[in-house]
Amino acid sequence: MNAPEFVVTRAPFRISFACGGTDLPSFFQRDLGAVVSSARDKYVYLVFNTCRPILSGGIDDPGRHRIRLSYSSTENVQTADELSHPIVREALKFLDLDIPMDISSMADVPAGTGLGSSGTFSVALLHALHLVKGEQPGPEQLAEEAAHIEIDLLGRPVGKQDHYAAAFGGLNTIRFESNGQVDVRPMDTPGLAYGQLFPNLMLFYTGVSRDASKVLEEQKSNVDSLMGELMTIRGHAYELDDLFRSGFNLDAFGAVLNETWLRKRKLSSPISNCHIDRWYQQAVDAGALGGKISGAGGGGFLLLAVPSTGRSAVRQALSELDELEIGYEPTGSQTLVRTDQVPVF
Repeated sequence: MNAPEFVVTRAPFRISFACGGTDLPSFFQRDLGAVVSSARDKYVYLVFNTCRPILSGGIDDPGRHRIRLSYSSTENVQTADELSHPIVREALKFLDLDIPMDISSMADVPAGTGLGSSGTFSVALLHALHLVKGEQPGPEQLAEEAAHIEIDLLGRPVGKQDHYAAAFGGLNTIRFESNGQVDVRPMDTPGLAYGQLFPNLMLFYTGVSRDASKVLEEQKSNVDSLMGELMTIRGHAYELDDLFRSGFNLDAFGAVLNETWLRKRKLSSPISNCHIDRWYQQAVDAGALGGKISGAGGGGFLLLAVPSTGRSAVRQALSELDELEIGYEPTGSQTLVRTDQVPVF
């Protein structure tokens, strides 16, 4: 395929229902890991512009920065090695992409809120970089490369589910084998997500962002003593898989979420605190059937299963928190714009 000079990609954030750390290599290298998660309709956007030489004859100005990167900060450097942003630096080196470029990113929700932002960003970035190289990567390639950069090259104590949810999209059970193989099993019931599941979910922002690696590092270091809890949480993923495939029941779904949260709270001391416990109990008292803190825990978003008759009461009980609308996203990382000509704005 031809290599475009200008591309825009986007990858969806995810919401997980049963995980708790079995997607971490420290667990699935010993035993089978499994999670149930879904992509949701909030995204990371990545814009890549191949910069043209500004001198005649196709020669770069030697004094001009060859890489301009804009995210929450702006970096202007000559080589990828000089970049402070670790994921962009390693992705450019991994794909051996050495051309003048301008990269910018934006996201619908803040980082550090438990929706898999770094994994989602990694997938959107790699998608754009492959396109610029004239390549069309599939979702499995994007997910594996994104996980490789974060886990293997950067040594982050993160799981692999975020990368797969962002690359594949949809509602899936994802299994992690000890040999590194990942099996994505879609729920072939589109009416379930749109008609039964997402209309009964509520999401509230706790106002706290946190570094997931600090939470997960403690869990990783204590994995020997936590194997029993982690295997129980993996069992919850199997329960939800059966529930979604055999006939959805909101009460049963809420009960599994609640049990998963009670187990997850035992995995690491920063996962919950007195404020999160209070908000969760207020929601249950107002009619929520169950819930959990999204992602590693410690802050971010509080996910709740709430029947339509109880939504107003739960919203009132959690009036001090901001509610974020939550919808289903059936597709994974996508190309929004690609052109062989640099647009003029």
